[in-house]
Amino acid sequence: MFYFVVRKVLFLLPAEQAHHLAMRLWSGLLSLPGMRKLLSWWYEVSHPNLAREVFGLHFRNPIGLAAGFDKDGKYFRDLSTLGFGFIEIGTVTPRPQRGNSQPRLFRLPADKALINRMGFNNEGVDRMVTRLKKGKPKGLIIGGNIGKHKDTPNERAFEDYAICFEKLYPWVDYFVVNVSSPNTPGLRALQDREPLEHLLNHLQYLNSQKPKPKPILLKIAPDLNWAQLDDIVDIVLRTKLAGIIATNTTISREGLRTKQARIQQIGDGGLSGAPLRHRSTEVIRYLHRRTQGKVPIIGVGGIASYGDVREKLEAGATLVQLYTGLIYEGPPLVKKLLKYILETNL
Repeated sequence: MFYFVVRKVLFLLPAEQAHHLAMRLWSGLLSLPGMRKLLSWWYEVSHPNLAREVFGLHFRNPIGLAAGFDKDGKYFRDLSTLGFGFIEIGTVTPRPQRGNSQPRLFRLPADKALINRMGFNNEGVDRMVTRLKKGKPKGLIIGGNIGKHKDTPNERAFEDYAICFEKLYPWVDYFVVNVSSPNTPGLRALQDREPLEHLLNHLQYLNSQKPKPKPILLKIAPDLNWAQLDDIVDIVLRTKLAGIIATNTTISREGLRTKQARIQQIGDGGLSGAPLRHRSTEVIRYLHRRTQGKVPIIGVGGIASYGDVREKLEAGATLVQLYTGLIYEGPPLVKKLLKYILETNL
């Protein structure tokens, strides 16, 4: 109940401002003597049956934080106290990028959803590396979500991804290639067969030159049709990627309860949260069937309850990620979902 009181106050502020304030408050709370240890204990759900071995990595539990929440790797240590098994930071680009003009993050409370057009705003990969060098909490898996600059032409996009890969390689446990955000002009065109295969082959070549290659995953859009998803499956298998993240935000506005006038006022951006749940599950189920379960899938999109987690895992996801659900349901959500997974043997 306490969080829902806090949420009412935060929701009085613009969404992006509220996010930064909430993280500063959480970090401040954790800086108090003994508080980090106490809250880590309170939110922790630890049991051998929650552990997962995926991509050759040991995850202490199957619930992670999706990319976008901690774009610059500023807060992953503080967020780990909520009980996540893994946290994905980014999307990061080689150089700092301001992103799109504000406002660029909007709440749709009637739909338990968000619309964002952030535009890969971040401080650049070098700043992220500096923070990662300070170490990470024991047992926490860190994923690095990498992208390209807004002004980098698609035919040279592989260079941006390669820079981020090389600089992050010593510090993250796995990589995610983000070609599915709707907020960088032309980015989604990289999901087409030829440019995508070229990009992934280049990254896999760099990976193969390392003494210990790391898992590379592809994050895809929910708006791809079945034929496009077939191409994705073929490319993932041909390039021997470790897995797929399904899905990113959607450009669809179908079935929303929020008034149409408000939707038009907000304008462009990717929709996340409850309205995305069904489509992301459809995509997970299709990919799982087409790959015969041989390619691990991280399911993300509209997870905010026990039923949402069950739906994703039964559709074929091996791991799941949260973002919007955490904003609407608050810090206790991870603990609730982990206890449910443990009690139901999911």
